[in-house]
Amino acid sequence: MQKSQNADIEQKMNATEIIESYNQMTAGFEKELAERTADEVAYDNVIIQELRKGSSIKKALKIAAEKYPEEALQYDDETIGDIKAHYDYLLNHETIKNRAITMKNTNMRFS
Repeated sequence: MQKSQNADIEQKMNATEIIESYNQMTAGFEKELAERTADEVAYDNVIIQELRKGSSIKKALKIAAEKYPEEALQYDDETIGDIKAHYDYLLNHETIKNRAITMKNTNMRFS
């Protein structure tokens, strides 16, 4: 039983360290996210939702632009790759943050 408890403590410590490290590494990005307007957040959320559904970045941008034309990004063949990379990063960032919240809510145990 002692070995199992030690393993749980080790996993908790590792989870805490991972979360804290990730938060430190992404502090600048989090600051940028916090500075967005409500419409910018909503526009980004539409794009993220569409990407999660499997839509291409161009389709996601088109759908978001229809809902939030004032926020619509202008792109061309040279810039679409950077835009896709930004939204892929944002999507992954949200996934990691949600997993971190789940870990905290479940006493930071890996399953």
